[in-house]
Amino acid sequence: MKKLVTILVLFFNLAVFSQTQDQLFAEANTFYKEANYERALGVYLAIEEEGLVSSDLYFNLGNTYYKLNKVAPAIYYYEKALKLNPANEDARFNLAFAKRMTIDVIDELPKTVFQRFSANIIQKLSFDTWALIAVIASFLASFLFLMYHFSDATRKKLLYFNTTIIAVVVMLISVFFAFNNYKTVKKNRIAIIFAPKVEVKNAPTSSSDEVFELHEGTKVIILDELDNWKKIKIADGKVGWMNDEELKEI
Repeated sequence: MKKLVTILVLFFNLAVFSQTQDQLFAEANTFYKEANYERALGVYLAIEEEGLVSSDLYFNLGNTYYKLNKVAPAIYYYEKALKLNPANEDARFNLAFAKRMTIDVIDELPKTVFQRFSANIIQKLSFDTWALIAVIASFLASFLFLMYHFSDATRKKLLYFNTTIIAVVVMLISVFFAFNNYKTVKKNRIAIIFAPKVEVKNAPTSSSDEVFELHEGTKVIILDELDNWKKIKIADGKVGWMNDEELKEI
């Protein structure tokens, strides 16, 4: 009886919490529509502090920071929205506009055929989505195989056999894409420069030589870390060290 009461109380609290978040989200959207961006930002951040993880929330935060001409936070939240949902085309479109506010112009290194395929196909969906497709394909393959096994008509058996093979192929491809996507996301630790200007060093010490400089809003990849220093790489392949207080990891 005590366990039942505990479960009921838990579900009640979750329902109230969800309702409160929905109300706050609607309130923040109203402030945004009224161009009261400071108040909208405060409410959106309050929702985030409650632990809500949502591509829509991050997208709205990016929009709000963009309206406030705060380039680094805008890019940061657009990137977070895309990390959760790579198919969020609105976030991708607005991110392109936000990047125009940055100072650094960095030419990307040429990509290999597989890198282009990964960016244009595999990374278009999250690894959770690819995993879901794999699970659905596996259930479909099992069902079609049973239909093949119990079917008496030759034409139907051929149809079920061929569709089973197709479902298995889709399952295997989806598993491969999910694994590749997961490995890419975990390997590439992306961060955004938040400091107005950063001197990137050739070693993790303040007295080391500057190799290049970056400005707020620029995206970097974290390669390594030592104490309060991060080893970073930018799109053109340049590598250096910077203080971890000057960037924010996505």
